[in-house]
Amino acid sequence: MTTRKQIVAGNWKMNGSKSLIEQISEAVSNQSFQAEVIVFPPAMLIEQAANKGLTVGTQTVSEYKEGAYTGEIQASLAKSLGATYTLVGHSERRAIYGESDADVANKFAHAQEQGLTPILCVGESEEERENEQTEEVVARQINAVITKLGVAALANSVIAYEPVWAIGTGKTASPEQAQAVHKFIRNLLAKYDEQIAQALRLLYGGSVNEKNSELLFAQDDIDGGLIGGASLKPESFAAICRSAKG
Repeated sequence: MTTRKQIVAGNWKMNGSKSLIEQISEAVSNQSFQAEVIVFPPAMLIEQAANKGLTVGTQTVSEYKEGAYTGEIQASLAKSLGATYTLVGHSERRAIYGESDADVANKFAHAQEQGLTPILCVGESEEERENEQTEEVVARQINAVITKLGVAALANSVIAYEPVWAIGTGKTASPEQAQAVHKFIRNLLAKYDEQIAQALRLLYGGSVNEKNSELLFAQDDIDGGLIGGASLKPESFAAICRSAKG
């Protein structure tokens, strides 16, 4: 059986400050967590977070290398500031900014070209879950990347399953619900490549906190979490990190 090192990743969204970086750094430094800990602060704070010794990612990147794209985040610049990961396809990017599956696949490809490890976010809406379309939606979102790049590209990536209905709502998929989708994802990938399927780290996101993280992370196919609101609370974030296993 493949041993996968778990990840606890904090997505700060449009929140945070220089002082929060100091607090998070203090809360997680010099602790022997079994998981890999990553923070995704606003782009302006990437360099400071990296300089504090944190593993850092950017919340999104442009699919373009450079050019007249006002306000976009340049992958190569994010990397030069200390980012090693990037989120791609977060549900808020899809819903608010209209990113399509094709857009997400393009960003995934460019991130890898520039040396960033993409965390591909997938997940269904509440309506899609009620209509029993969860597997269809998740498969479509993953297959968009596979169709463009081939399954081998996923070997240098992470997938985060975030049911849209559980993000920032206080609702959380039960450990059994979350595990079922993670197992579906792993089985989907195994149809392409069994080795990649077993090695790929799959994260759960959606109102994860220090009270539910241990049970979620104990599931066979859940390899950590993508944390929202709780990642802005240093002690809560540290507690979630402690609940993860290697």
